[in-house]
Amino acid sequence: MEPGNDSLIGRTVDGRYRILERIARGGMATVYEAVDTRLDRVVALKIMHASMSDDPTFRARFQREARSAARLAHPNVVSIFDQGEDGELSWLAMELVDGQTLRDIVRDDGPLTSEQALAIFEPVLLALAAAHEQGFVHRDIKPENILISDDGQVKVTDFGLARAVSAETVTTRSVLIGTVAYLAPEQVDPGVADARSDVYATGVCLFEVVTGMVPYTGDSPLSVAYQHVNSAMPAPSSVRAGIPPEVDALVLAATQRDPDARYPDARAMLADVRRVREMLPAPRPLTGTIQHTAVLPRTANVAEPLPRAVPSTAPSAPASSSRRRKRRWPLVVGLVILISAIAGAAGAGWYFANGPGKTVLIPAGVVGQTEAGAQKALDSVGLKFVAGAEAFSETVPKGLVISIDPLSGASVAEGATVTGVMSLGPERYEVPQLAGMTPAEASAALAKAKLAPGDIKERFDSTMATGLVVASEPASGEVLKPGTPVTLIVSKGPKPVVIPDVSGRTFDEVKAELTDLGLVVEKTKDYSRDVFEGLVISSDPPAGNEVPFGGTVTVLVSQGPPLVEVPYLIDMQREEAVAALEGLGLVPDVQEGLVTPLNRVYNQTPDAGTLVPEGSTVTISII
Repeated sequence: MEPGNDSLIGRTVDGRYRILERIARGGMATVYEAVDTRLDRVVALKIMHASMSDDPTFRARFQREARSAARLAHPNVVSIFDQGEDGELSWLAMELVDGQTLRDIVRDDGPLTSEQALAIFEPVLLALAAAHEQGFVHRDIKPENILISDDGQVKVTDFGLARAVSAETVTTRSVLIGTVAYLAPEQVDPGVADARSDVYATGVCLFEVVTGMVPYTGDSPLSVAYQHVNSAMPAPSSVRAGIPPEVDALVLAATQRDPDARYPDARAMLADVRRVREMLPAPRPLTGTIQHTAVLPRTANVAEPLPRAVPSTAPSAPASSSRRRKRRWPLVVGLVILISAIAGAAGAGWYFANGPGKTVLIPAGVVGQTEAGAQKALDSVGLKFVAGAEAFSETVPKGLVISIDPLSGASVAEGATVTGVMSLGPERYEVPQLAGMTPAEASAALAKAKLAPGDIKERFDSTMATGLVVASEPASGEVLKPGTPVTLIVSKGPKPVVIPDVSGRTFDEVKAELTDLGLVVEKTKDYSRDVFEGLVISSDPPAGNEVPFGGTVTVLVSQGPPLVEVPYLIDMQREEAVAALEGLGLVPDVQEGLVTPLNRVYNQTPDAGTLVPEGSTVTISII
């Protein structure tokens, strides 16, 4: 542990966790040993640095990711017990693992043997596999986050915390500078991570543990990140002699720059690690301070440490005359055994070099070939190629080899079969015909086509009933990546019609126009002093209003001026008759002779009682 003058030592956080001493300080946080006074147990209390906890966005993300990671329960994952805030402190209470980090072991013991390294990475991959199967991505696998307890448990820590700081770039804060050595290319550009990113980081860690150095170094984090994106990973054996080709193959398969060319997740890498462990000798104990931990026999449970080597204590037998007399017999036996051993070694050498046990290395260059090209590449070492499963690939064209089993660099018997996964090309699916479906039916059709229902937009449509899908964006027939969202365009029914101004036009003209607009026309009539008979006076609804498609519009047609009954005028005084006609809105036409002694009406046209339009002329004759 790391003692020191620390103002937090002795403080009780959240009224519960009494800090005893500082364990370690990292880029994001300082870790303390603390006592949970409520449950009376010792925990590791991780307190985030003030530079990060001062950011409210980070605090919210940190709390959210901690809660999420706490649901991940696995014997090879450091458990998260609690999290919260206490004043200026953002903290996380975790399982305290008594032991060392993988960084400590490599620093103290130097590079590990391949057998020792794989014994450690098997439980690491078990932890990651459990996480990947539950949808978690670690994002920051590195030797500091791999803990090995004093009783031999291998545990991975800091799940979810890398995601909490994912908004920070590798160049703006020192918090990620220490991890840039393990960043997958896609975490640098375009800045995304999935299970394959954890596989990449695990491959880099394995490289470092067996060689004692990371594959890329530079003057700045940017220069290291650039190498991850643009350089091919070197084989570990090119840095440190004696590393088996199978381990080279593991590292190179895990650290391909193209994520599609790597193991798809930790479970897939774990299968190859176990296969390689079966090919290698059992791991010997480490020589450092934790020789009784971490290095596990192939058949051991991850919680069972490899036992220490026990020196022989058998006493040597005293020499006797009987033994001296028979000493030539052991010499003869020894010579026989020696000769047999030499013969056996020679026979084994022939068996493995020239006979049925001869082994060869699978050459590079098989991946990316056609089936015929792959076989040609393997002909040179006497191996057979079989096209096995097919899989989609964004980077390997259709008909070419995506990956092989065993991997390139693996040692296999001459004449063995190498199975290849063949590319189907990019995975693409056609947008189905969705018009006429309900949104629920269309969503089901998209899911069946391995596409995702997207937003729903509405638009007016005169051909599709309200609530049914009119079209989609992208349109039916478009070819898309799986999971691409497709927007559904749903009908709001026909667009409402704006009533035009129809006044002053003939009814037939108006009816034809409104019918073409999808409206039903009804006709009514009325008298009008202003609009000639037969012309349209107005519409209901009036001009400028909206009517639903198929709605009814009533058109008012003029019958001309209102009718007036001609009064009886005979024998009226001229002035009286004129006034009566004008009072009714009629126009008097007075006819008189040279002499009108009586000044009375003796004749009228039209006759009294006749109905005539207002404004009509009535002729009266005066005598």
